[in-house]
Amino acid sequence: MDSAQLKQVEALCETLYTGMPTTGENGEQINRQEAQQRLMSLQQSADFIPQCQYILEKTQSQYARLVATNSLTELITTHWNSFTIPQRIDIRNYVLTYLANNGTQLESFVVVSLIKLVCRITKLGWFDDPVHRELADDVTKFLQATVEHCILGLKILNQLVDELNIPTSGRTLTQHRKTSVSFRDVCLLKVFQLGLTTLKQLQTRAITSDPQQEKILGELSLALAVRCLSFDFIGTNPDESTEDVGTIQAPTSWRTLLQDPATTELFFEFYATTAPPRSSKAMEAIILLASVRRSLFPTDKDRAAFLGRLITGIREMLSNQTGLQHQDNYHQFCRLLGRLKANYQLSELVKTNGYMEWLELAASFTVQSIRNWQYSTNSIHYLLSLWGRLVAAVPYVRPETGAQGHVQHLEKQVLLVIETYIESMLGSVEAVLRSDGALENPLDDDGSLREQMDRLPVICRFKYGAVAQMILAKFDPLLAQYRDITSRLGNSPTSSAPNDVQQSMAIIEGQLTWLTYIVGAIVGGHSWSSAHMGEGEEAIDASLSRRADPQLEQAMLFYFGNFRRVYMFMWDQMSGSSSSGQKVYLRMFEQMGMGDHTVVANIIVTKMGNNLKFWPEEQEIVSKTLDLFHDMAGGYSSSKLLLTLETVRFLAKNHTSDHFPFLSIPANVRQRTTFHATLTRLLLSPNGEDKLGLTFEQFLEPIITVLGKLGSLPPNDLRSENCRAPLIGVFRDLRGIAASLHNRKTYSALFEILHPQHLPLFSKVADLWYDQTDVMISLLRFLQEFCHNKANRVNFDQSSPNGILLFRYTSDVVCAYGRRLMATPAPPPGDPEIYKKRYKGLSLSLHVLNSALGGNYVCFGVFELYNDMSLQNSLDVALNMALSVPLDDVNAYPKLSKAYYSFIEILFRSHKKRVFALDTNVFLQIMTTVHEGLQSNDQTISSFCANTIDHLTTYFFINQNKDKVEMHNLNKHLAAQPNLFSSLTMTLFNLLLFGPPSNHWAVMRPMLSLMLASESSFQEYKNYLLSTQSNENQAKLNETLNKLLSDVNRSLDSANRDRFTQKLTAFRVTARGFLTI
Repeated sequence: MDSAQLKQVEALCETLYTGMPTTGENGEQINRQEAQQRLMSLQQSADFIPQCQYILEKTQSQYARLVATNSLTELITTHWNSFTIPQRIDIRNYVLTYLANNGTQLESFVVVSLIKLVCRITKLGWFDDPVHRELADDVTKFLQATVEHCILGLKILNQLVDELNIPTSGRTLTQHRKTSVSFRDVCLLKVFQLGLTTLKQLQTRAITSDPQQEKILGELSLALAVRCLSFDFIGTNPDESTEDVGTIQAPTSWRTLLQDPATTELFFEFYATTAPPRSSKAMEAIILLASVRRSLFPTDKDRAAFLGRLITGIREMLSNQTGLQHQDNYHQFCRLLGRLKANYQLSELVKTNGYMEWLELAASFTVQSIRNWQYSTNSIHYLLSLWGRLVAAVPYVRPETGAQGHVQHLEKQVLLVIETYIESMLGSVEAVLRSDGALENPLDDDGSLREQMDRLPVICRFKYGAVAQMILAKFDPLLAQYRDITSRLGNSPTSSAPNDVQQSMAIIEGQLTWLTYIVGAIVGGHSWSSAHMGEGEEAIDASLSRRADPQLEQAMLFYFGNFRRVYMFMWDQMSGSSSSGQKVYLRMFEQMGMGDHTVVANIIVTKMGNNLKFWPEEQEIVSKTLDLFHDMAGGYSSSKLLLTLETVRFLAKNHTSDHFPFLSIPANVRQRTTFHATLTRLLLSPNGEDKLGLTFEQFLEPIITVLGKLGSLPPNDLRSENCRAPLIGVFRDLRGIAASLHNRKTYSALFEILHPQHLPLFSKVADLWYDQTDVMISLLRFLQEFCHNKANRVNFDQSSPNGILLFRYTSDVVCAYGRRLMATPAPPPGDPEIYKKRYKGLSLSLHVLNSALGGNYVCFGVFELYNDMSLQNSLDVALNMALSVPLDDVNAYPKLSKAYYSFIEILFRSHKKRVFALDTNVFLQIMTTVHEGLQSNDQTISSFCANTIDHLTTYFFINQNKDKVEMHNLNKHLAAQPNLFSSLTMTLFNLLLFGPPSNHWAVMRPMLSLMLASESSFQEYKNYLLSTQSNENQAKLNETLNKLLSDVNRSLDSANRDRFTQKLTAFRVTARGFLTI
């Protein structure tokens, strides 16, 4: 590279990161996308490493430095085996020296990239040479130099811990853990000590600099301590997306440092004397210290001393409210309180000095936090978690353990917390309403609401009687006010009432909603058969359940779901037993005073029916109502109960828009499917028809009536706008019904009802409505379900033509739609609506045909034998549709690509004669897409493509010496592209050796058949691979390949395939250990 090329690279980098176009060598304008493509060439080969180093040395552009560094990182990672050990050390030393000499003058983003590079080299070369394991020692020189270099050193250590803790793409988990464990044993403690040393130097003013640099040093040192403590010590691969901290499995060698009181005091002091983000990081470190494993401490006395220091520090924070005015500090402190009981037993806590004071301060803090709910919504559940864990542990602690009267003191504080929570949440309703949108409604934050509701039951049931009285004292007056207002309004809508009445109504409804959620959580948050369920608690459940008000829709559905799960899921088993569980169960319903379980279930289902009747335009309510109904119908016990209810009988006999207006609302079309799927499941369950009082044919009558009317219309009338909604509705309904047919008898019943009168309508609709996405999607989704042979349900009698007829009707629909679609001009490239307008229907029609072709209920040879063109026509149309999509678009839309590659796989599996008879250009176009799909990151797609290749090569190997028309056609295609098998061989082996692990099983499937079909292709790849390796590696590779081919027969029977697959796995593991790319 010379100075002129360097200037060109700098200009391209400027364009890439600023968007300003630049001029190319020939005067052409280069935009950002083209600049990126040109610069990516630096990452293509290890030969570009000197160019990247030249850029780093000579350029003054920070963007060019960034590109060069990123390219070096990618090249080192991808081509690691291409370098000798001395070369790797030279690159490492070069980058470290460059950082030492220039790092303080570079932009932060360049520094970060350079540090990532040196840490990646360290990780990959960890076992190559001891010098790589000495990075922490080398960084010590940075820490002892200027403040600027100290900052650089801390950044390197932070990145080093991250690099060794997080798996690198392209390396196996075993390789990662081997390196990670060695780093843990050799370096991690030293790195942690360096972070602590820097903190102590800042604390004692041994490092003096300007305030901004001190702040940065503090942040980096604390971040390093947190990274070291949260290191994956034992390889559990924790979920990084969650804030929950598990037990910290620190090694025994850390014991002295972690037990040292100075370590804990250091973090507490840093928290007290700094502001966020330093103080919140210090608190995070304290949380991790509080989570250290129990066995790290040699004796209970040591552990108690450590816990005592934590409790003392927390108590002082609570007393002085240190730093808690900051949101970040406050949130982390709530996490610390929630974590404390998770790692320490209550019996240990009660023995600590000042436990009673700590408990009172924690309760006071919790009360204050709940009262200021608008600032602490995302933190309240941590505090509730603390109290839940405390009360759950009470039965396991002897009353005489620890401070006297600690149980009574806990009871007092828990009641205070619960009372404050109820009052504050009820008060939040009015506060939100009067804020005019300034405050967010806690009820709208579904995630936070669920977290809180999950934690309430354990706390509330600790003193259930007293808590229930609190709730009832709020619930009954509100319910009385609500009924008073509704009675005064009569039939008038609330919107017609005066403003003050409307506001009062909104406040009462909001408060009742909170109480209903709380009651639902408490009732549903336990198992009625639990050993810890107190005597008489079912009576309290009943007392609370009587207060649930049917107007509060979503809260009521939440309550119903919880009630159903606890009190309705085993009614049939309990009704036949005389256990204590049955007595509790029966007593619950007696105390409710509403009747037995059947009456209560009917009330719930009636309420759901009323939701469907009276809230047709509220999609959320309709959706949640039908989800609950579907869940109830899905349970064995609850579905049997539903069949006995009058309301369910009404639903089954009147499932039309006349009775349930939500069915006529266009936005609810998806819910129609769920509604009919649920009703069908109930109807077809054992004795369902008898208990519901109607047959399957009677249930279908309203739908069949609509189909009959639509089928009798002439084409012009059928295409009228008046038919849009009925068509969509009937197809959605039929889809739901078909989805609930799981055996031969029920499926045949539906087929007999639709054939022969109504099935021809479907192809007419496809021909007339092809350009209307909503109609076609409904039709195609129904057909996809109807043709799907799940559980072998499409299984007609041996003498029945129904399987062939079903395929013919399906073929008619696909052909009618496909021909119309192909005759319609495609949207212009880049149209953002192209998937909705064209590809969605196209992919669904391929899915429909895939279900029919792969269903194993049609003997396809019959069509050619009797000159029936249904199969030929559908394959032709489907191929035309599939090949009309550009390859880039095939791979850009996941649903389309799965339909496309699944169709190609079925063609090569079952319709080779048709595929091989294609024009050579078309055949090679298909193989090009298969080659591309084979390299997809989506495992499903790569599996389809690998199976396609296996079908092709298996056929070729078995029939290569036979005089068949198919073989003549196939040989003609192969003659047009002689390197087809060799290119596939190279791709498959490259994927096996260097591709992502998720694709290995897929790519191994066709390897044996491909090697047998074209032994020369395998020999070519072997020679190529050997030519890229050193003499030493060539000998190793030859030996590994010989092992791969030993004991492998020239056959494709299952045993030989399995044996070869096992050998391929061993070959990959061995070869990756020494191969250079």
